[in-house]
Amino acid sequence: MEESSPDSGGNEAREPHEGIDADGGDCNGDGGEDRSEPSEVGGSPSASGGDGAAAAAGVSAKFTLGDTSEGEVFCARFSPDDLYLAAASGCGSILVYNALTGKRAFVLKCGQEDRLPTTQLRWRPQQALSKTKNVLVSVSADGRVLHWHASSGKCLHEIVEPDNQLFCVDYMADGSQFATAGRRREVHVYDECTKKLAAVLSGGEEGRTPGHSNRVFSLKFHPTMRSVLVTGGWDNTLQIWDLRRGHAVRAIFGPHVCGDAVDIAQDGETILTGSWRVDKQLQLWDFRSERLMETIPWRTGASLAQPCMVYAAQFSKTGTRLIAAGGSGANEAKIFDRQGGSVVGNVLGLTRACYSVDFSNSDRDHAGRGRRRRLRAHRERERVLIRRSQTDRR
Repeated sequence: MEESSPDSGGNEAREPHEGIDADGGDCNGDGGEDRSEPSEVGGSPSASGGDGAAAAAGVSAKFTLGDTSEGEVFCARFSPDDLYLAAASGCGSILVYNALTGKRAFVLKCGQEDRLPTTQLRWRPQQALSKTKNVLVSVSADGRVLHWHASSGKCLHEIVEPDNQLFCVDYMADGSQFATAGRRREVHVYDECTKKLAAVLSGGEEGRTPGHSNRVFSLKFHPTMRSVLVTGGWDNTLQIWDLRRGHAVRAIFGPHVCGDAVDIAQDGETILTGSWRVDKQLQLWDFRSERLMETIPWRTGASLAQPCMVYAAQFSKTGTRLIAAGGSGANEAKIFDRQGGSVVGNVLGLTRACYSVDFSNSDRDHAGRGRRRRLRAHRERERVLIRRSQTDRR
């Protein structure tokens, strides 16, 4: 089916969009293209203290993508064919770059000038029934869910969730459904073909979990179980939801998730969490038993370096050996090799937090986002680490 036209208690200081009210708007699909060459970045990123200095030696700059007015970036994702890299900005627009050349290819924006931030996006999987390619879905702090055709810059469809702030979205593996979550302590599941609401998941299994009690910042469909998805948020829990039951059926207690920091291994057996706290930031959990399998240390040995509180964490998309993560405090991003128990890539010296990380689907590239209005690419072996950060506003 072709796309249709539009119809219609935690620590609050930790969330970058705190205090934003929902405010809907019209969508007119104002796309654009910038063919200017990106500026080059020379040398390696700065290193400071602890194990980071040695690890940074394996990371070198590839290219810089420069923007001067789009604000901070809260999410970045490679397209399924790895040809494009989409970045969701604080001003509400989405910047789409050519991942091979570093040139900005498209700008996706609605007509409303003072839009609230686009908080997360996902490209539609190639397995989806629709023949239309280069489609992505985005959510924003004003409660809007927008489907975009990146190549034409057009908005294909708009959904508004009244009185909600949306912070996360994900597609089912086959692209037949997608789900959203945010300020409300529930999950909305939509049919991708009709764009109609298919289910609202709320509450929990009596005697096992009550569901979420605070905002939800990360959502992930299970890769092999169509009816299962996992969410994490401010209430220090992961909730495991069953679409057939309409509510959460199990919970894992402990992770303090404040960003896109929940992932599931491709075999469906291991959950990765990133927590916004000074210790035990990266943890691996057994999906079936909910047992903690491993805590991955951010630093090894004694270190006086400032800790990093994790906003984003992800498995490599071709396996679970590599893990990428980034956050605030130390304002850095790392790539971990689980087999060797070592850090194989380290980006230091960011002026602000890293909010998003992403591996390419071929496992050759890796993207990470922070806040400095510059988009830098760093190569680690055959992989690319990309970050975006913004200097303090004057």
